[in-house]
Amino acid sequence: TSLVHLLKTVRLLRLLRLLQKLDRYSQYSAMVLTLLMSVFALLAHWMACAWYVIGRAEMQSGDRRTWEIGERRAGMRGARGRPRDARRSAPLCLAGWLHELGKRLEAPYVNSSVGGPSIRSAYIASLYFTLSSLTSVGFGNVCANTDAEKIFSICTMLIGALMHAVVFGNVTAIIQRMYSRRSLYHTRMKDLKDFIRVHRLPQQLKQRMLEYFQTTWSVNNGIDANELLHDFPDELRADVAMHLNKDILQLPVFETASRGCLRSLSLHIKTSFCAPGEYLLRQGDALQADYFVCSGSLEVLRDNVVLAILGERRPGAHGAVLAAIRSPPRAVLPAGKGDLIGADLASQEPVIKTSADVKALTYCDLQYIGLRGLCEVLQLYPEYASKFTADIHQDLTFNLREGSDME
Repeated sequence: TSLVHLLKTVRLLRLLRLLQKLDRYSQYSAMVLTLLMSVFALLAHWMACAWYVIGRAEMQSGDRRTWEIGERRAGMRGARGRPRDARRSAPLCLAGWLHELGKRLEAPYVNSSVGGPSIRSAYIASLYFTLSSLTSVGFGNVCANTDAEKIFSICTMLIGALMHAVVFGNVTAIIQRMYSRRSLYHTRMKDLKDFIRVHRLPQQLKQRMLEYFQTTWSVNNGIDANELLHDFPDELRADVAMHLNKDILQLPVFETASRGCLRSLSLHIKTSFCAPGEYLLRQGDALQADYFVCSGSLEVLRDNVVLAILGERRPGAHGAVLAAIRSPPRAVLPAGKGDLIGADLASQEPVIKTSADVKALTYCDLQYIGLRGLCEVLQLYPEYASKFTADIHQDLTFNLREGSDME
Protein backbone atom coordinates (compact mmCIF):
# COMPACT_ATOMS: atom_id res chain seq x y z
CA THR A 1 0.00 0.00 0.00
CA SER A 2 2.82 2.39 0.85
CA LEU A 3 4.37 1.69 -2.55
CA VAL A 4 1.08 2.50 -4.29
CA HIS A 5 0.81 5.79 -2.43
CA LEU A 6 4.42 6.54 -3.32
CA LEU A 7 3.70 6.01 -7.00
CA LYS A 8 0.89 8.55 -6.81
CA THR A 9 3.45 11.25 -6.07
CA VAL A 10 4.42 11.04 -9.76
CA ARG A 11 1.35 13.19 -10.38
CA LEU A 12 3.28 16.09 -8.90
CA LEU A 13 5.26 16.19 -12.13
CA ARG A 14 2.24 18.02 -13.52
CA LEU A 15 3.66 21.09 -11.80
CA LEU A 16 6.15 21.27 -14.67
CA ARG A 17 3.26 22.19 -16.99
CA LEU A 18 2.44 25.08 -14.72
CA LEU A 19 6.04 26.28 -14.76
CA GLN A 20 5.99 26.23 -18.56
CA LYS A 21 3.02 28.61 -18.53
CA LEU A 22 4.60 30.89 -15.95
CA ASP A 23 5.46 33.61 -18.49
CA ARG A 24 1.81 33.79 -19.57
CA TYR A 25 0.81 34.94 -16.10
CA SER A 26 3.92 37.01 -15.42
CA GLN A 27 1.89 40.25 -15.37
CA TYR A 28 0.16 39.03 -12.19
CA SER A 29 3.13 39.66 -9.94
CA ALA A 30 1.50 38.67 -6.65
CA MET A 31 0.28 35.36 -8.05
CA VAL A 32 3.65 34.48 -9.55
CA LEU A 33 5.48 35.33 -6.33
CA THR A 34 3.04 33.19 -4.35
CA LEU A 35 3.45 30.30 -6.79
CA LEU A 36 7.25 30.44 -6.72
CA MET A 37 7.39 30.55 -2.93
CA SER A 38 4.92 27.65 -2.75
CA VAL A 39 7.11 25.56 -5.06
CA PHE A 40 10.14 26.44 -2.95
CA ALA A 41 8.34 25.45 0.27
CA LEU A 42 7.12 22.19 -1.30
CA LEU A 43 10.64 21.25 -2.35
CA ALA A 44 11.92 22.05 1.15
CA HIS A 45 9.19 19.78 2.61
CA TRP A 46 10.17 16.87 0.37
CA MET A 47 13.83 17.24 1.24
CA ALA A 48 13.01 17.54 4.95
CA CYS A 49 11.19 14.19 4.75
CA ALA A 50 14.19 12.64 3.00
CA TRP A 51 16.52 14.11 5.62
CA TYR A 52 14.45 12.54 8.40
CA VAL A 53 14.42 9.15 6.65
CA ILE A 54 18.22 9.28 6.36
CA GLY A 55 18.50 10.13 10.05
CA ARG A 56 16.29 7.19 11.04
CA ALA A 57 18.23 4.85 8.78
CA GLU A 58 21.52 5.93 10.35
CA MET A 59 20.10 5.41 13.83
CA GLN A 60 19.03 1.87 13.02
CA SER A 61 22.20 0.82 11.19
CA GLY A 62 24.78 -1.15 13.13
CA ASP A 63 27.79 0.13 11.21
CA ARG A 64 30.42 1.20 13.71
CA ARG A 65 31.72 3.77 11.22
CA THR A 66 28.62 5.81 11.92
CA TRP A 67 29.46 6.26 15.53
CA GLU A 68 30.08 9.66 16.97
CA ILE A 69 33.70 10.70 16.77
CA GLY A 70 33.30 13.63 19.12
CA GLU A 71 31.95 11.57 21.99
CA ARG A 72 34.64 8.95 21.49
CA ARG A 73 37.28 11.63 21.82
CA ALA A 74 35.60 12.96 24.93
CA GLY A 75 35.57 9.46 26.36
CA MET A 76 39.23 9.01 25.54
CA ARG A 77 40.11 12.31 27.22
CA GLY A 78 38.18 11.23 30.28
CA ALA A 79 39.91 7.85 30.27
CA ARG A 80 43.46 9.19 30.55
CA GLY A 81 45.26 7.30 33.21
CA ARG A 82 43.20 4.18 32.55
CA PRO A 83 44.72 1.13 30.93
CA ARG A 84 44.75 1.15 27.09
CA ASP A 85 42.23 -1.72 26.97
CA ALA A 86 39.83 0.23 29.19
CA ARG A 87 40.02 3.23 26.87
CA ARG A 88 39.28 1.01 23.85
CA SER A 89 36.20 -0.36 25.54
CA ALA A 90 34.71 3.10 26.16
CA PRO A 91 31.03 3.21 25.06
CA LEU A 92 30.37 4.59 21.55
CA CYS A 93 27.11 6.22 20.35
CA LEU A 94 25.59 6.74 16.92
CA ALA A 95 26.59 10.07 15.38
CA GLY A 96 23.50 10.83 13.22
CA TRP A 97 21.79 14.19 13.37
CA LEU A 98 18.78 12.64 15.14
CA HIS A 99 21.07 11.41 17.89
CA GLU A 100 22.48 14.91 18.33
CA LEU A 101 18.97 16.40 18.33
CA GLY A 102 17.84 13.96 21.02
CA LYS A 103 20.77 14.90 23.25
CA ARG A 104 20.08 18.64 22.90
CA LEU A 105 16.38 18.19 23.63
CA GLU A 106 17.20 15.90 26.58
CA ALA A 107 15.30 13.07 24.92
CA PRO A 108 18.09 10.67 23.93
CA TYR A 109 17.58 7.44 22.03
CA VAL A 110 17.91 4.17 23.92
CA ASN A 111 19.22 1.20 21.92
CA SER A 112 18.89 3.29 18.74
CA SER A 113 15.11 2.83 18.58
CA VAL A 114 13.44 3.79 21.85
CA GLY A 115 12.97 7.37 22.97
CA GLY A 116 14.29 10.34 21.03
CA PRO A 117 12.57 13.61 20.05
CA SER A 118 8.94 13.70 18.95
CA ILE A 119 7.93 13.51 15.28
CA ARG A 120 6.93 17.17 15.43
CA SER A 121 10.32 18.29 16.77
CA ALA A 122 12.17 16.07 14.28
CA TYR A 123 10.17 17.44 11.32
CA ILE A 124 10.70 21.05 12.38
CA ALA A 125 14.43 20.41 12.72
CA SER A 126 14.49 18.68 9.30
CA LEU A 127 12.65 21.55 7.63
CA TYR A 128 14.93 24.03 9.39
CA PHE A 129 18.03 22.24 8.05
CA THR A 130 16.77 21.96 4.47
CA LEU A 131 15.65 25.59 4.30
CA SER A 132 18.93 26.84 5.75
CA SER A 133 20.82 24.69 3.25
CA LEU A 134 18.68 25.66 0.24
CA THR A 135 19.05 29.35 1.06
CA SER A 136 22.81 28.90 1.68
CA VAL A 137 22.48 30.27 5.23
CA GLY A 138 23.76 27.19 7.07
CA PHE A 139 23.73 28.07 10.77
CA GLY A 140 25.37 24.76 11.66
CA ASN A 141 23.36 23.87 14.76
CA VAL A 142 21.84 21.02 12.72
CA CYS A 143 24.58 19.49 10.59
CA ALA A 144 25.56 16.32 8.75
CA ASN A 145 27.84 13.87 10.55
CA THR A 146 27.69 10.61 8.64
CA ASP A 147 28.68 9.92 5.05
CA ALA A 148 25.07 9.51 3.90
CA GLU A 149 24.06 12.76 5.55
CA LYS A 150 26.98 14.59 3.99
CA ILE A 151 26.13 13.28 0.52
CA PHE A 152 22.53 14.43 1.00
CA SER A 153 23.76 17.84 2.17
CA ILE A 154 25.87 18.19 -0.98
CA CYS A 155 22.83 17.40 -3.13
CA THR A 156 20.79 19.93 -1.14
CA MET A 157 23.38 22.64 -1.77
CA LEU A 158 23.38 21.93 -5.51
CA ILE A 159 19.58 22.01 -5.63
CA GLY A 160 19.64 25.21 -3.58
CA ALA A 161 21.92 26.86 -6.13
CA LEU A 162 19.50 25.88 -8.91
CA MET A 163 16.53 27.17 -6.92
CA HIS A 164 18.33 30.47 -6.40
CA ALA A 165 18.71 30.80 -10.17
CA VAL A 166 15.06 29.89 -10.89
CA VAL A 167 13.03 31.29 -8.01
CA PHE A 168 14.97 34.37 -7.02
CA GLY A 169 15.84 35.11 -10.65
CA ASN A 170 12.11 35.22 -11.44
CA VAL A 171 11.46 37.33 -8.37
CA THR A 172 14.08 39.83 -9.54
CA ALA A 173 12.55 39.92 -13.03
CA ILE A 174 9.07 40.48 -11.57
CA ILE A 175 10.27 43.36 -9.41
CA GLN A 176 12.03 44.91 -12.41
CA ARG A 177 8.83 44.67 -14.46
CA MET A 178 6.90 46.30 -11.64
CA TYR A 179 9.17 49.34 -11.75
CA SER A 180 10.01 49.31 -15.47
CA ARG A 181 7.40 51.96 -16.30
CA ARG A 182 8.71 54.24 -13.57
CA SER A 183 12.26 53.71 -14.79
CA LEU A 184 11.19 54.59 -18.33
CA TYR A 185 9.55 57.78 -17.04
CA HIS A 186 12.72 58.91 -15.29
CA THR A 187 14.82 58.03 -18.35
CA ARG A 188 12.64 60.10 -20.68
CA MET A 189 12.46 62.95 -18.19
CA LYS A 190 16.25 62.98 -17.95
CA ASP A 191 16.53 63.02 -21.76
CA LEU A 192 14.10 65.93 -21.91
CA LYS A 193 16.04 67.90 -19.31
CA ASP A 194 19.32 67.18 -21.11
CA PHE A 195 17.76 68.39 -24.36
CA ILE A 196 16.60 71.63 -22.69
CA ARG A 197 20.01 72.21 -21.14
CA VAL A 198 21.99 71.50 -24.33
CA HIS A 199 19.84 73.80 -26.48
CA ARG A 200 19.49 76.45 -23.73
CA LEU A 201 15.75 76.83 -24.08
CA PRO A 202 14.15 79.81 -22.27
CA GLN A 203 12.52 79.21 -18.91
CA GLN A 204 8.96 79.68 -20.18
CA LEU A 205 9.41 77.21 -23.01
CA LYS A 206 11.14 74.79 -20.65
CA GLN A 207 8.24 74.93 -18.20
CA ARG A 208 5.70 74.31 -20.98
CA MET A 209 7.60 71.26 -22.22
CA LEU A 210 7.94 69.75 -18.72
CA GLU A 211 4.27 70.30 -17.87
CA TYR A 212 3.15 68.82 -21.17
CA PHE A 213 5.35 65.74 -20.72
CA GLN A 214 4.19 65.13 -17.13
CA THR A 215 0.53 65.57 -17.98
CA THR A 216 0.56 63.36 -21.06
CA TRP A 217 2.41 60.67 -19.13
CA SER A 218 -0.24 60.71 -16.40
CA VAL A 219 -2.92 60.28 -19.09
CA ASN A 220 -1.46 57.46 -21.19
CA ASN A 221 1.29 56.15 -18.86
CA GLY A 222 3.83 56.51 -21.65
CA ILE A 223 2.03 54.10 -23.99
CA ASP A 224 1.75 55.14 -27.63
CA ALA A 225 -1.31 53.29 -28.94
CA ASN A 226 -0.40 53.92 -32.59
CA GLU A 227 3.07 52.47 -32.15
CA LEU A 228 1.75 49.57 -30.07
CA LEU A 229 -0.78 48.52 -32.72
CA HIS A 230 1.53 49.09 -35.67
CA ASP A 231 2.54 45.43 -36.10
CA PHE A 232 -0.95 43.99 -35.70
CA PRO A 233 -2.97 42.93 -38.79
CA ASP A 234 -5.31 45.53 -40.27
CA GLU A 235 -8.40 43.49 -39.34
CA LEU A 236 -7.50 43.46 -35.67
CA ARG A 237 -6.27 47.06 -35.69
CA ALA A 238 -9.57 48.18 -37.20
CA ASP A 239 -11.60 46.43 -34.48
CA VAL A 240 -9.46 47.96 -31.75
CA ALA A 241 -9.56 51.38 -33.40
CA MET A 242 -13.37 51.27 -33.65
CA HIS A 243 -13.59 50.56 -29.94
CA LEU A 244 -11.14 53.31 -29.01
CA ASN A 245 -12.78 55.88 -31.29
CA LYS A 246 -16.41 54.93 -30.78
CA ASP A 247 -17.30 58.42 -29.48
CA ILE A 248 -16.31 60.23 -32.64
CA LEU A 249 -17.78 57.50 -34.88
CA GLN A 250 -21.17 57.95 -33.20
CA LEU A 251 -21.50 61.50 -34.48
CA PRO A 252 -24.57 62.12 -36.69
CA VAL A 253 -22.35 62.74 -39.71
CA PHE A 254 -21.23 59.09 -39.63
CA GLU A 255 -24.66 57.51 -39.07
CA THR A 256 -25.19 56.56 -42.72
CA ALA A 257 -21.66 55.21 -43.22
CA SER A 258 -21.27 51.48 -43.79
CA ARG A 259 -19.33 49.34 -41.33
CA GLY A 260 -16.49 48.98 -43.80
CA CYS A 261 -16.30 52.75 -44.17
CA LEU A 262 -16.26 53.21 -40.39
CA ARG A 263 -13.48 50.65 -40.04
CA SER A 264 -11.41 52.48 -42.64
CA LEU A 265 -12.06 55.83 -40.96
CA SER A 266 -11.11 54.47 -37.54
CA LEU A 267 -7.62 53.58 -38.79
CA HIS A 268 -7.04 57.25 -39.64
CA ILE A 269 -8.19 58.64 -36.28
CA LYS A 270 -5.40 59.71 -33.93
CA THR A 271 -5.35 61.08 -30.40
CA SER A 272 -3.88 64.36 -29.22
CA PHE A 273 -3.54 66.32 -26.02
CA CYS A 274 -3.46 70.03 -25.28
CA ALA A 275 -2.43 71.77 -22.04
CA PRO A 276 -4.02 74.97 -20.70
CA GLY A 277 -2.83 78.03 -22.54
CA GLU A 278 -1.50 76.07 -25.53
CA TYR A 279 -2.72 76.85 -29.03
CA LEU A 280 -4.16 73.96 -30.98
CA LEU A 281 -4.39 76.07 -34.16
CA ARG A 282 -3.46 79.63 -35.08
CA GLN A 283 -5.17 81.90 -37.52
CA GLY A 284 -3.77 81.46 -41.02
CA ASP A 285 -2.35 77.97 -40.38
CA ALA A 286 -2.99 75.24 -42.91
CA LEU A 287 -5.78 73.09 -41.51
CA GLN A 288 -4.83 69.43 -41.76
CA ALA A 289 -7.47 67.67 -39.63
CA ASP A 290 -10.92 67.83 -38.09
CA TYR A 291 -10.83 67.68 -34.27
CA PHE A 292 -13.25 66.04 -31.86
CA VAL A 293 -13.23 67.26 -28.23
CA CYS A 294 -13.34 64.24 -25.89
CA SER A 295 -12.81 66.23 -22.68
CA GLY A 296 -11.69 69.67 -21.61
CA SER A 297 -12.52 73.16 -22.88
CA LEU A 298 -11.17 75.27 -25.73
CA GLU A 299 -11.93 78.74 -26.99
CA VAL A 300 -11.99 80.07 -30.53
CA LEU A 301 -10.44 83.53 -30.84
CA ARG A 302 -9.96 86.14 -33.48
CA ASP A 303 -8.21 89.42 -32.65
CA ASN A 304 -8.49 88.54 -28.92
CA VAL A 305 -12.26 88.23 -29.25
CA VAL A 306 -13.89 84.97 -28.15
CA LEU A 307 -16.05 83.52 -30.89
CA ALA A 308 -16.96 80.19 -29.30
CA ILE A 309 -16.36 78.00 -26.28
CA LEU A 310 -15.82 74.34 -27.12
CA GLY A 311 -15.94 71.29 -24.87
CA GLU A 312 -17.01 70.98 -21.24
CA ARG A 313 -18.20 74.02 -19.36
CA ARG A 314 -15.64 74.91 -16.69
CA PRO A 315 -15.23 77.97 -14.42
CA GLY A 316 -12.50 79.23 -16.72
CA ALA A 317 -14.80 78.87 -19.69
CA HIS A 318 -17.45 81.08 -18.09
CA GLY A 319 -14.81 83.75 -17.64
CA ALA A 320 -14.02 83.53 -21.32
CA VAL A 321 -17.71 83.89 -22.16
CA LEU A 322 -17.95 87.05 -20.04
CA ALA A 323 -14.89 88.46 -21.76
CA ALA A 324 -16.52 87.83 -25.11
CA ILE A 325 -19.73 89.52 -24.01
CA ARG A 326 -17.85 92.62 -22.88
CA SER A 327 -15.98 92.77 -26.17
CA PRO A 328 -17.36 94.20 -29.41
CA PRO A 329 -20.55 92.38 -30.41
CA ARG A 330 -19.76 88.82 -31.52
CA ALA A 331 -21.83 85.68 -31.28
CA VAL A 332 -20.47 83.25 -28.70
CA LEU A 333 -21.58 79.80 -29.86
CA PRO A 334 -22.73 77.47 -27.07
CA ALA A 335 -20.91 74.16 -27.07
CA GLY A 336 -20.35 71.10 -24.95
CA LYS A 337 -18.50 67.84 -24.69
CA GLY A 338 -18.24 66.12 -28.06
CA ASP A 339 -17.78 69.22 -30.21
CA LEU A 340 -16.39 68.86 -33.71
CA ILE A 341 -14.21 71.61 -35.14
CA GLY A 342 -12.50 71.78 -38.48
CA ALA A 343 -13.60 72.52 -42.03
CA ASP A 344 -16.08 71.15 -44.53
CA LEU A 345 -15.09 69.62 -47.85
CA ALA A 346 -17.43 71.69 -49.96
CA SER A 347 -14.65 72.85 -52.29
CA GLN A 348 -11.57 71.25 -53.76
CA GLU A 349 -9.09 73.76 -52.38
CA PRO A 350 -5.60 72.20 -52.02
CA VAL A 351 -4.94 74.14 -48.81
CA ILE A 352 -7.50 75.20 -46.19
CA LYS A 353 -6.45 78.15 -44.04
CA THR A 354 -7.86 78.55 -40.55
CA SER A 355 -9.93 81.64 -39.85
CA ALA A 356 -9.28 81.87 -36.08
CA ASP A 357 -7.10 80.72 -33.19
CA VAL A 358 -8.07 77.68 -31.10
CA LYS A 359 -6.66 77.81 -27.56
CA ALA A 360 -7.03 75.34 -24.70
CA LEU A 361 -8.62 76.59 -21.49
CA THR A 362 -8.11 73.35 -19.58
CA TYR A 363 -6.34 70.06 -20.18
CA CYS A 364 -7.98 68.67 -23.30
CA ASP A 365 -8.15 65.18 -24.79
CA LEU A 366 -8.74 65.31 -28.53
CA GLN A 367 -9.27 62.90 -31.36
CA TYR A 368 -8.59 64.01 -34.91
CA ILE A 369 -8.83 62.63 -38.40
CA GLY A 370 -6.52 63.98 -41.06
CA LEU A 371 -8.21 65.61 -44.03
CA ARG A 372 -5.96 63.69 -46.43
CA GLY A 373 -6.91 60.34 -44.87
CA LEU A 374 -10.57 61.40 -44.82
CA CYS A 375 -10.49 62.16 -48.53
CA GLU A 376 -8.85 58.81 -49.26
CA VAL A 377 -11.62 56.94 -47.45
CA LEU A 378 -14.34 58.96 -49.17
CA GLN A 379 -12.83 58.07 -52.53
CA LEU A 380 -13.12 54.38 -51.61
CA TYR A 381 -16.79 54.83 -50.61
CA PRO A 382 -18.28 57.30 -53.14
CA GLU A 383 -21.84 56.37 -52.14
CA TYR A 384 -21.16 57.89 -48.71
CA ALA A 385 -18.96 60.78 -49.89
CA SER A 386 -21.82 62.91 -51.18
CA LYS A 387 -23.83 62.40 -47.97
CA PHE A 388 -20.80 63.30 -45.82
CA THR A 389 -20.07 66.45 -47.85
CA ALA A 390 -23.65 67.62 -47.41
CA ASP A 391 -23.89 66.86 -43.68
CA ILE A 392 -20.47 67.91 -42.39
CA HIS A 393 -21.28 71.59 -42.82
CA GLN A 394 -24.18 71.25 -40.36
CA ASP A 395 -22.45 68.95 -37.88
CA LEU A 396 -19.39 71.12 -37.36
CA THR A 397 -19.64 73.05 -34.10
CA PHE A 398 -17.33 75.66 -35.57
CA ASN A 399 -16.12 75.84 -39.17
CA LEU A 400 -12.55 77.11 -39.30
CA ARG A 401 -12.44 77.57 -43.06
CA GLU A 402 -11.65 81.15 -44.02
CA GLY A 403 -14.73 82.87 -45.39
CA SER A 404 -17.18 80.24 -44.11
CA ASP A 405 -20.67 81.22 -43.13
CA MET A 406 -20.25 79.99 -39.53
CA GLU A 407 -17.80 82.68 -38.61
